[in-house]
Amino acid sequence: MALAYVHSYETFGSVDGPGVRFVLFLQGCKMRCQYCHNPDTWKLGIGEQKSAREILDFALRYRSYWGDEGGITVSGGEPLLQMDFLLEFFKMAKAEGVHTTIDTSGWPFTHKEPFFSQFEELMRYTDLVMLDLKHIDEVKHRELTKQSNASILDCARYLDEIGKDVWIRHVLVPQHTDDDGALQRLSDFIATLHNVRRVEVLPYHSFGMYKWQELGLKYDLTDINPPTQERVINAEKILKVGSYH
Repeated sequence: MALAYVHSYETFGSVDGPGVRFVLFLQGCKMRCQYCHNPDTWKLGIGEQKSAREILDFALRYRSYWGDEGGITVSGGEPLLQMDFLLEFFKMAKAEGVHTTIDTSGWPFTHKEPFFSQFEELMRYTDLVMLDLKHIDEVKHRELTKQSNASILDCARYLDEIGKDVWIRHVLVPQHTDDDGALQRLSDFIATLHNVRRVEVLPYHSFGMYKWQELGLKYDLTDINPPTQERVINAEKILKVGSYH
């Protein structure tokens, strides 16, 4: 029995997949995104420990609110860093007929074992992957997150290969991720995928800045304001938001 390191729950999530959802936020992430609004989820091996059965029983108490489209989303942190738990949890959820979604950066993805075989199996119990594509440019991605985007793009290609439904998310950060050229390159990459059902542009906000300060971390985007509506619309046009089904 695998135990999860849990950061928190949201019982009536409306932005983390289709319909109303129970959202489980797992603890631990190896990305260091400059705009992260939950840096308190970074540290590995801490948090409340819960079994898959405990969490599923708790989630199912809210099932009557999910309707036909809702279900369970596992987010983070980075859920793929707790693969043993995630696989057990989604097997149980699918046995109950629950719609399952993973919200992931895709960064832990690799074709190496034992991860790849576990990921293959996990996808059999996953209905939807919400994949965060933070920057298409490798150098800029490293500057923004401290990690390469190679495994993330590889994950996107693999999900396309197996025909897994994907929603792609892109956080629009002025001076960092809203360059028209980079957005066009990202759009061109998305266009090579045949499994994308939705693209979302998420405007940057600084709501999580206080968490950085509370944790004694230096927040490098203090001089960055949220993108204007004009820039959001521009990004949505380039990324063809609304054209995927």
